[in-house]
Amino acid sequence: MLVSRDWLKEYVALPDHDELVDRLTMSGLNHEGSEMVGDDQQIDLEVTSNRSDCLGHIGVAREVAVLFENPLKIPDPQPATEGSDISQVFDVQIDCPALCYRFTARLIRGVKVGPSPDWLVERLQTVGIASVNNVVDLSNYVMLECGQPLHTFDYDQLNGNKIVVREPAEKESLVAIDHNTYALQPGMCVIADGERAVGLGGVMGGTETEVTDSTCNILVEAAFFNPMCIRATARKLKLHSPASYRFERSINSENIDWASRRCCEMIMQLAGGQLAEGMIDVGQAPATRPPIDFRFHQLQRILGIAIPRETAVSILENLGFGVAPGTQDPQDSLSVSPPAWRLDVNREIDLIEEVGRIYGYDKVPDDVAVPMAASVRSHEDRVMQKIRHAITAAGFDEAMTASLVPEAWSDCFTAWSNHPPLQSHQAMLGVLDTSWQNMPVNLLRRSLLPSLLEAFRINEYKQNDQVELFETARVYLANAAGLPTEPIKLGLVSERSYGEIKGVVEAVVGMLNTEVVVETDDCDLELLDITHASELLIDGQRLGWVGKISPATQELFRLKRDATVAELDVGLLNQIATRVTLHGQISPFPALTRDFNFIVDEAVRWGDLAKSVREASPDLLESVRYKETFRNAAKDGADKKRVLLSVVLRSADATLTGEQAELACQAIVSRCKDQQGADLLG
Repeated sequence: MLVSRDWLKEYVALPDHDELVDRLTMSGLNHEGSEMVGDDQQIDLEVTSNRSDCLGHIGVAREVAVLFENPLKIPDPQPATEGSDISQVFDVQIDCPALCYRFTARLIRGVKVGPSPDWLVERLQTVGIASVNNVVDLSNYVMLECGQPLHTFDYDQLNGNKIVVREPAEKESLVAIDHNTYALQPGMCVIADGERAVGLGGVMGGTETEVTDSTCNILVEAAFFNPMCIRATARKLKLHSPASYRFERSINSENIDWASRRCCEMIMQLAGGQLAEGMIDVGQAPATRPPIDFRFHQLQRILGIAIPRETAVSILENLGFGVAPGTQDPQDSLSVSPPAWRLDVNREIDLIEEVGRIYGYDKVPDDVAVPMAASVRSHEDRVMQKIRHAITAAGFDEAMTASLVPEAWSDCFTAWSNHPPLQSHQAMLGVLDTSWQNMPVNLLRRSLLPSLLEAFRINEYKQNDQVELFETARVYLANAAGLPTEPIKLGLVSERSYGEIKGVVEAVVGMLNTEVVVETDDCDLELLDITHASELLIDGQRLGWVGKISPATQELFRLKRDATVAELDVGLLNQIATRVTLHGQISPFPALTRDFNFIVDEAVRWGDLAKSVREASPDLLESVRYKETFRNAAKDGADKKRVLLSVVLRSADATLTGEQAELACQAIVSRCKDQQGADLLG
């Protein structure tokens, strides 16, 4: 925020420059630098995004007045009006109330547009604004004075005697006053007359209605637009302006009328003209903000020093806060009402910060004792740390993706939803957000996998090799009983094989609990290739899914390479995780390794076969490992396959004898034959 010293001192008496910028810096308006511009001094202040009230000279002057306890002088514009009421000749309607909260208009007839006086040109030059003409310069002047952007239209160039605030029509464009043509998109806020767009609300006006030397009648606009809409519009079009900069950070809607009156009064002083009676004011009335409970003992607990009650009350009142005795304990508390311009103050801690910064943080001793309470990470946080450690150790990178997805993406994986596929629309939570990928409706995701597959596609497009991504985030599942459930899921996407990703999942589970075994079951999901996919279970509870994506999914996400995905329920991982890592005694006795080559039906799953092996000799079996699968229809018959596996046998008490090992192997063969129909190949 560039500030003119000569301009600033019209509202408040100023100390010398060094003292001024030092106190402003200590109170939160960091001094970036100063330089002389003509006979005036330009002061560059860093205004944080939450302090939109300081994006005008009056806001900075208010800070100075409180810091130095000097009176603040704010003009009280009372422009004279005459003639018929504006509402008799003009109309304003808002068709997009979610994008434009409030719109006001005043009409001045008979102005004489021309060059601005020297004092106005010099004021604007000091803060980096070029002079255009007296009318446009005054609208900029008032914006820089109070922080409320305004716009002036050539009234006679507006068709239909009305303004309509709406979204763009299909393929609509606007030639802005920078003389560039911009293609307008859904979600933007257009200012239109009865026939066409004449401005982009909160960003920039159009050339067809701009004020020129031939303008005689002007319409003065002061409005309040949706900050998110303005930010998205400015970024999409790469069209940033002093107005959009302020609207993005939100404005004081109660200041709209003052800014409009001030602009009209100054225009009539410099350009003449007659102000029509009345003001068109449509949209939402300024909202009433609830008071905040402020406790004095919290002030000392947070800051570590005792600030006199009278001093704290005086600071808050000087900043414009309404102060009344507290309802619970009048001796210890206050009921504080924030002023309309302080949109950043909503909690008690905000009030404590206000008192502290004005009182002076430099008055807090370095060795002051501030009470502190030890904090402990929750069980869920510890589990999440272990999960991240295990997955990053496996070579994955963590991703952060958007929670909104297109409907086609949401429909491709709905396994977590309790609603059947035919009722998928009842299970989806939609958000009206036209600022993302030009889609009129976006849905809160029911799975992380679509977002991760899109991230995979982007990396593939950029020719990045070995794309290994994971994400832990919430999904949003509709709940017929009320608010949606928001469980946390873990998603993985990789170019590795089904078996390798299943191994990563088992490594994650093993790090959380060494005694838990991940079981598999058949699954039939459109997202996954049925021949390389499994539902994952722990003690009969669904952990998630792992599998290679299907050809249809590969086409939907425009992927060139195969990908394998997995999605797990972090809630179940929290349940099975041990709070303390368990360590067992390592057997000092040697192990025996035995290989088994079983002939089984094609439908037999490795997980089921491994489970039978583990159950056959639980006391001596240390591990079971898959080695390979081989098919020979001529020797073994159709729909048969050979599965080669290796087991490690070890006793914790003594060296295994050949007889013990043979009995364990016989138990394995017998168990696999009984449960899986497996024949040992001799």
